[in-house]
Amino acid sequence: LQEPSLYTVKAVIILDNDGDRLFAKYYDDTYPSAKEQKAFEKNIFNKTHRTDSEIALLEGLTVVYKSSIDLYFYVIGSSHENELMLTAVLNCLFDSLSQMLR
Repeated sequence: LQEPSLYTVKAVIILDNDGDRLFAKYYDDTYPSAKEQKAFEKNIFNKTHRTDSEIALLEGLTVVYKSSIDLYFYVIGSSHENELMLTAVLNCLFDSLSQMLR
């Protein structure tokens, strides 16, 4: 078992409907260079933009995501992370941005 930590989120990413980055914040060194980050984001988008599910396991990471019209919101955690916790972070981000942009 892993040691409990406050650092459950590895990244928060917002992509447009073409898979291009609008916002990305990485909280650890899983993908240290911008080139690796862009490749990871393209891979996530290609795997998730046509599906209706909300959770994916990709490259040893847990990815929860939500789409709205032409935006895709992603919260990434480790493979051992609780999906409900990551979904709560995603919903908070999504609801906050929706409220601000009304």
